[in-house]
Amino acid sequence: MRLIVPADYFSPTQPDAQYAGEAAAFAALGWSVSTLDEDGRLRPAAEAGDTALYRGWMLDAAGYAALEAAVQATGAELLTSAAQYLGAHHLPNWLPLLADLTPETICFTDLDTAETRLRALGWDRFFVKDHVKSLKTGGGSLIERPEQIRTLLAEMAHFRGQIEGGLCVRRFEVFMPSTERRYFVVGGQPASADGSSVPEIVWTCAGRLALPFFSVDVAMRKDGALRIVEVGDGQVSDLVGWNVEQFVALWG
Repeated sequence: MRLIVPADYFSPTQPDAQYAGEAAAFAALGWSVSTLDEDGRLRPAAEAGDTALYRGWMLDAAGYAALEAAVQATGAELLTSAAQYLGAHHLPNWLPLLADLTPETICFTDLDTAETRLRALGWDRFFVKDHVKSLKTGGGSLIERPEQIRTLLAEMAHFRGQIEGGLCVRRFEVFMPSTERRYFVVGGQPASADGSSVPEIVWTCAGRLALPFFSVDVAMRKDGALRIVEVGDGQVSDLVGWNVEQFVALWG
């Protein structure tokens, strides 16, 4: 197995500081480690027959496809194909399979119709994000009136630089404080950070999503029901609630 991590900008043969700990821990397992620089160059190059796990910054569809092409050019393969990456990374791809386990959501690409669509929903509050991320700066992603979508879209374009894929509008649900947990699923097997039992809703998610590696965030709603808050590709998911040792143990 080979780990691919972002390169340090000034020393491209070395991992970026954010991923240096993971790189060292995987190397201790006997994995080969390559760095990926801003030009898409791998140091050292992958070898024919390698299976590579990427751990790094979020990549858009074109960026991940470029990484896959660079890896395949060496005769190696990524653990997660470009199509599988988008299967978890873009909300509209996993939503149809988990619609009963997550807040009601509509997705669309015509931003000019956003206000009209929100008015037609008639919800009390709306949580708005693009296909990948919510807005954590400015006024945030939660709005109460459809006309507020205009300001939110402007802030998304300003702070994020782009609106990736389109919009996802989610019906707001009240979750209990401090109940959100992140789980990772590797090869269909879910795991918790501390080794405790995994909730049934995560096992259900693992059974429905035929993906090699992804994260699942679960929180308890005010009525006590567990709900899926988010799914993400595991390669670009932060270790929220996990430490490096716990994460690397998934692969030991």
